[in-house]
Parts: sequence; C-alpha cells; structure tokens
Amino acid sequence: MTGLTHLDASGAAHMVDVGGKPATTRQAVATGHIAMSPAALAAIRDGTAKKGDVIAVARVAGIMAAKRTSDLIPLCHPLPLTRVALDLDLDDRGVTATATTATDAKTGVEMEALTAVSVALLTIYDMAKALDKTMVIETIRLIEKTGGKADWRADDAG
Repeated sequence: MTGLTHLDASGAAHMVDVGGKPATTRQAVATGHIAMSPAALAAIRDGTAKKGDVIAVARVAGIMAAKRTSDLIPLCHPLPLTRVALDLDLDDRGVTATATTATDAKTGVEMEALTAVSVALLTIYDMAKALDKTMVIETIRLIEKTGGKADWRADDAG
C-alpha cells in the first residue's frame, strides 16, 4: 500500500504525521450553490422564512462547522484557524456560499473551507425545506489554496 498517505505499511488508516513540516500561513477558498424555487428564494431574500433569518443562521453554522472539521472528517488534523469568512450571495437560482479559511500551521485548510460551505448550504436547506423540498445542493468545490508545498487555483487545474 505504498503512496497512500492515510494508510500505513499494513494498510491500516492513520493520521499523517506533519510534525516535521514547517508551519506556514495557509489559506483556502471553497464554493458551492443551492438551487431552489423562486418562492423559497423570495422568502429567504425578504426575510419571511418561518424559521427566521436563513442567511444569518447559515453563515454562523458554516463558521462553526469549519471550526469543528477535525471532529467531522476522519483523519483531519485539528487546526488553529485564524480566519473563517463565509459569504452568501443570492442570485436568480438560489444561494452561492463562498468560504475563506486561514491558519498558520503545518497542514492546509481546504477541508475547513469545504466543510463551511457544505454545512452552510445544508443549513439553508433545513431552514427552507418547508418552502421547497426539491432544492439541490451542487458544485461544492475548492477554488484555491495557498501556502504549504504549492499554491493551487481552479483556473490553473488541468
């Protein structure tokens, strides 16, 4: 089982040892979208959803989720986050979530950004499901990461 970083020589799952790596400033940006009916979108935009301010709750949920990523994703290292920003933008089809996470650590924050986006979108679904059970969470992906061994941008990916 060579070449797989989360498996040891016997094939057992393990957490990667990052002890010998230098701590560097790292940042990641992820995005995703939830598509919904015009009625659900209007209720969110107008603040008339029965469960309350959907955008405010989704933002807090995403930030909280980023801080708990290592509790949710097996083998993720707990990280001292220095920044979690979550933008939620309404468009004509639904809501786009964009999370930016940062740390000064020995490993990256991609999973924290992806977790923030995922949980924010799930929270929107939960708070608006009475209005539209057909909402679709889509296109959750990493947009960029900086710091560590190499910087990466989705525009540069082949």
